[in-house]
Amino acid sequence: MIHAALLCSFLTAGLAAPSFLRTLNQKLDCNQPGLNNCKMNNCSVQHEVVPRQLAPTKPEWGPDILELGLDEHGPVPVLNVTWRIRSDASMLALQGSQVQIVDQDTKQSLCVRFTYSIHQQLTPSFSKWTFWLDGVVLDAGHSYLLSAFNLPQPHVGEYRITKHFTVPGCDDKRIQKAQMCLENGSMWHPALTAAVSLPAVVVGFEADKYCDLYQVSIESESVHLTKNVSKANNTSLNVTFALDVSQLLKCQLTITITPFFIRCQKESCRPEQRIINHCLCKYYSPRRTVMIKSTLVLVIVGVCFACLLWKVSSKDPVTASSSAADEHPESFQVPGRRQVLIIYSLDHPLYKNIVLKLCAFLTAKCGIQVVLDQLDSTRLGILGRVQWLDWQREQMERSSAKILVLCSAGVQAKWRAMCGEKPVLLKSDQRSPSGDMLTPALSLIVPRLVRSASLEKYIVAYFEDISSPEDVPSPFNVTVRYKLMKQFEELFFRILDAEKHGPGRVRHIQGLSEEEYHRCPLGGALQEAIEAFREYQVDHPHWFEEEWVDD
Repeated sequence: MIHAALLCSFLTAGLAAPSFLRTLNQKLDCNQPGLNNCKMNNCSVQHEVVPRQLAPTKPEWGPDILELGLDEHGPVPVLNVTWRIRSDASMLALQGSQVQIVDQDTKQSLCVRFTYSIHQQLTPSFSKWTFWLDGVVLDAGHSYLLSAFNLPQPHVGEYRITKHFTVPGCDDKRIQKAQMCLENGSMWHPALTAAVSLPAVVVGFEADKYCDLYQVSIESESVHLTKNVSKANNTSLNVTFALDVSQLLKCQLTITITPFFIRCQKESCRPEQRIINHCLCKYYSPRRTVMIKSTLVLVIVGVCFACLLWKVSSKDPVTASSSAADEHPESFQVPGRRQVLIIYSLDHPLYKNIVLKLCAFLTAKCGIQVVLDQLDSTRLGILGRVQWLDWQREQMERSSAKILVLCSAGVQAKWRAMCGEKPVLLKSDQRSPSGDMLTPALSLIVPRLVRSASLEKYIVAYFEDISSPEDVPSPFNVTVRYKLMKQFEELFFRILDAEKHGPGRVRHIQGLSEEEYHRCPLGGALQEAIEAFREYQVDHPHWFEEEWVDD
């Protein structure tokens, strides 16, 4: 993939605020492995037009990623646009690509042209050639028209792909912290309070960093009062309105705070409003209020003391004293269904059985939706190995799903083969309709492990009874390696993006620890499968070498 900023041409210039179409990064290098002659320019020079039969086919869109970038003014919403080259014979005529983005609200545009030549239909990692236009600075709430086509352009026929993209407003969590949204009050939480104590109503609220002036008003059928207040150097503000009994005949008061933020001003700034019923507390004297509060405190203290006595009397003295020095176990409520893609090597039929038993245990006992090549043979046969793996990887990276890599002797041997050692083909790979799925999977996974943002997606584990830490390839040393089934509960918490250990407590999920997992039928079947392969390894010390195919 290409992560590059591009030369831009603008239809509008001289804007006071940084709201024109542009890219953040000024690095003009679009080369990638297998593509060493890529150059970028603006679209000022007329491109070549050729007959239809001499032109490449249309590209296809990849996923769009909206995130926050950082420019000289602060955080800004940026879009990463992706497109792919179709793997067909027309690639021989391909000379580059051109992409354009037009702001539908301001009519500004950004255009960039890539020039390159490709001699192989797939990248060195067996995926489609993919290009990225990174860090395009957009405005919240604006709509954009995106278009792209390959060069040279055919003189007739449909050659361009287009799509619309709308940036959400500042209430969207993805861009709430963008500078333009902060200056619109996206993170303002006023914590409005109101106290009615004749002859006055006191309104209190928290001020915001990007707003100096506020308008505070109170309204009812007989009251319409407004005051402007300046923040000055304060973070909390109080505004007092003088009232008499005749103005409070109606119980409801509407309190409104209108901020004057830097960008939105009064016309479009989001006001904070609250309706209070002052009749609920108006007729209680201070003495009666103190008595009520004191009574409530005594009742609460009494209930807590009774509960404490009951807990102490029901505990075993030895257990109570020993647990005081340790962290307290705490049950954990498992959230919604998660998805996991399992990557593994077909080392042996007995090992394949272990993987299938693990999938059944994850699905039935843990509520995990497991994605496995053996369980998706129809789609795998249609797409092919590399396309199926790449498609599954994209699905996982777009969601909260995880990719679990089960390391074994075959994983380490195939990784070393990728690094130049003796090629590896196992008998189980030869018997499988899809062949060796691990090698193309590693070619897709390993390049992404170097990016810290992708580490949380990948989980590395191995079965302690039949494998060892030496079976874990070196690129996976950057992340935690879980021992199964000893650390299965920790691995499950990782799938859920939850922490097992916390201050003063340890979360626990019943039935997943090393001592408990085999007590259910599926867990018992998994334990038996592990034990069967372990015994086979004891009886056949050179079992892995025996699984190699000589030719």
